[in-house]
Amino acid sequence: MVEHAAASVREWDFPRSAASVLLMTRFAAEHGVGHEDMLRGAALTLAEAEDPDTQIDAHQELAVVRHLVTCLGDQPGLGLRVGARYQVTTFGIFGFACVSSPTLRDVISFALRYWDLSFAFGIPEVEIGDFEIKIQLHDDAVPGQLRRFLVERDLAAMYTIMNDLLPMRVPIRRLEFAFDSPASMDDYEEVFGVTPDFGCPAHASTFDVAYLDKPLPQANAQTVAMCEAQCREMVARRRARTGISHEVRERLINLGGADTGMDAVAAELNVSTRTLRRKLSEAGTSYRMLLDEVREALAEEMLATGALSVSDVAVRLGYAEATSFIHAFKRWKGVTPAAYTRPGRG
Repeated sequence: MVEHAAASVREWDFPRSAASVLLMTRFAAEHGVGHEDMLRGAALTLAEAEDPDTQIDAHQELAVVRHLVTCLGDQPGLGLRVGARYQVTTFGIFGFACVSSPTLRDVISFALRYWDLSFAFGIPEVEIGDFEIKIQLHDDAVPGQLRRFLVERDLAAMYTIMNDLLPMRVPIRRLEFAFDSPASMDDYEEVFGVTPDFGCPAHASTFDVAYLDKPLPQANAQTVAMCEAQCREMVARRRARTGISHEVRERLINLGGADTGMDAVAAELNVSTRTLRRKLSEAGTSYRMLLDEVREALAEEMLATGALSVSDVAVRLGYAEATSFIHAFKRWKGVTPAAYTRPGRG
């Protein structure tokens, strides 16, 4: 039997809690990176990140991830050390529902139905056989330069939480990564308890199917029913909010992108500028943030062709001068446009 996360059709572009961003910000602070630097690219304050009611766009979390990787280096194992910090309580009502589930089988089924409420960027596929269960994590939609960190983080978080739920540690039979083998296996062995195989076709972990039906110590049918009702409502509310962000991004690209005004986009959507601003606020984003995302994506595409100079790209993206574009690009990528396109980079 093979099961997929409900988010697989929509990938990971949905509103989410800021708890994951806060966790990564605190991790960065322990390594000398200030919270203002970490949160600047996501247009968040520390107070907003600490507020449990704050909703952010997935691209805001990606901005924080990108800055973390830039500051601490894209080193193998970094994602593992961050992922091991995630606890069931990090996931709010979603995590509480997992704790209250009868068995690990129920947890996995619940998590796949409400994957929108997680912080993962990889999309899981679970295959349950007669003797073992295999969890494969698809990273097709994850930005390439952040792929290793996010796959490591998501798999480490999933395994850490699985062991938090059960009274015993779940031994992994096989652990596979599509990445190249790192110089050291220490972090992998510490987190997962096994030595992974690298250069495999996919990212996957396999363990004994018998652990699926082990009873969880805090199982409570009434509690999990209440939690699921709240999760169902949260997912419906969040999915309803994703449409406007997607539509604005599409209009920004179709209308010439970066120099398109908010009034023009509102007219394309047949709403007033005031209504558009309100809908974006309800979705946890803003016109300026979406414009920034589109500019970043278009900048990458334009620079990748090699046919346009930095000044040409700046003009096409609606910047009054090249220096403003260079400053924005450094905020997005951590390097200047010239360094980003330098031969031999990455």
